[in-house]
Amino acid sequence: MALGSATGAYELRFDAGRLCLDLLATTHPEERFDSVEVLCAWIVGAGLAPPGTPLSHADASWLVDFRELRGRIGQLVRGGLAPEPWPSYDIALARVNDIARAAPPAPRAVRAEDGTLVRQLDHPPECAALLGALARDALELLTDPLARAGLRECEGDNCPIVYVDTSRGRRRRWCSSEVCGNRERVARHRRRAALARA
Repeated sequence: MALGSATGAYELRFDAGRLCLDLLATTHPEERFDSVEVLCAWIVGAGLAPPGTPLSHADASWLVDFRELRGRIGQLVRGGLAPEPWPSYDIALARVNDIARAAPPAPRAVRAEDGTLVRQLDHPPECAALLGALARDALELLTDPLARAGLRECEGDNCPIVYVDTSRGRRRRWCSSEVCGNRERVARHRRRAALARA
């Protein structure tokens, strides 16, 4: 399966500031990884594989493996935001460390029709290689004090998305100003309008 611009059809988001956090966002507002097709669209949209990369070898086991890693990374990220690490934190850390050992997909540069260099993968990526890249991103995030200090959970109603706040003054409140921020502004406007009518 070679995918190009399919990501838009699934409303996948890539605005959390880190690849591993974009992976966590695939559970909100509902499970996004409900088919291999959507998972492949996410892999391409996240930049783990360039558009046009053959992914026909992906199967349902990939869904299981990506969901498992997502859960482990979620335990580490959310456990790190909690005052005390969760009881399963060390188990999740050991598993993510283990997954991170896999070599990432090997990139190569090739000439496009217009002569510019574009990135391709040396061969179709294996699931373990893609998972390894995600696990390494999580470990780099969690071991970088500056990046870790910027971790925030969205203040939007019922939004569990965690993002890296790189704004000036670190005052960002929402995972996305266009999504949760807009909902908050609309709700605030409706409250003011209701008070004015009362």
